[in-house]
Amino acid sequence: MYTDPIADYLTRIRNANNARHRVVEIPASNLKKEITKILFDQGYILSYKFEDNAVQGTIKIALKYDKLTKEPVIKHIERASRPGLRKYAGADSLPRVLNGLGIAIISTSKGVMTGKKAKELNIGGEVVCYVY
Repeated sequence: MYTDPIADYLTRIRNANNARHRVVEIPASNLKKEITKILFDQGYILSYKFEDNAVQGTIKIALKYDKLTKEPVIKHIERASRPGLRKYAGADSLPRVLNGLGIAIISTSKGVMTGKKAKELNIGGEVVCYVY
């Protein structure tokens, strides 16, 4: 059993990207499903599929690569808040990733969203991860 399922989710994506896999399979949870939807909406992954075959279910993510250089679209994906040190940000101090080129995924009282959308809605929350 792992203590930080979100860190495991991000590590599986990072490792599959480095190994140039097309598809990665990850155990599902509601937070992981929301993060997957955000990654798809922002164009970091090609597609995803939620499978409810077992008690927990799985998420199948098709990773996205550049057509010309064959480089992964996700250059860097890292956990910001962790179980030992939670990171919270108010609406006025939400992080900018790579001067606006990347995204920060924030868990707010209104749900999981990007930092840009949280700033528009003027709400803060827990900074889950950074992606660029």
